[in-house]
Amino acid sequence: MTTRALIITSSILAENGQSNTLANRFIEQANARNGIEATQRDVVKNALPHLDINELGAWQAAAERTAEQQALAARSETLLAELRANDVLVIAVPMYNLGIPSQLKAWFDRVLRAGETFRYTENGPQGLVEGKRAIILAARGGKYAGTEMDSQTPHLKAMLGLMGIKDTHVVYAEGLNMGEQHRDAALKEAFQAIDQLVEGL
Repeated sequence: MTTRALIITSSILAENGQSNTLANRFIEQANARNGIEATQRDVVKNALPHLDINELGAWQAAAERTAEQQALAARSETLLAELRANDVLVIAVPMYNLGIPSQLKAWFDRVLRAGETFRYTENGPQGLVEGKRAIILAARGGKYAGTEMDSQTPHLKAMLGLMGIKDTHVVYAEGLNMGEQHRDAALKEAFQAIDQLVEGL
């Protein structure tokens, strides 16, 4: 049985970005194993605009869409189909100003849709994306995990949880700008964690 993994990369530094280094490690390990099919979406190379009222209106128009609305709605529908077709969602994310890249937020804005990936109930929102796992590959210049400065991890987990993806594992590579020794040790530890996760898929 094939496990399908969707890898989302979001570094503005392209291949020089350490989060992309983590993503590449995951992809290399996945490709070296039988039974894992890895697909990558780079939301910087294939950037989405900020969500606006026209695109939101296209979702709500449904069957009565104009040609322009169909094109706008296709952005979200393509990403939703891609998400649903995969078993594991891997998010490789740098930390920019204590948050996620705006390009990654634009991706989430297209897949976090009421009636599609979650619904509102009398008891609050309920996720509609079931049976999927998420792996967050977090690259940071400083050390933030477990501190009040890390607003990124709970934000990502909350957005995933809203969709119903609650089986989430985070791999941190921190202190990457704190000297060569810190960087090398952090990447080595992160690579080991990634290898173990791929082995368990």
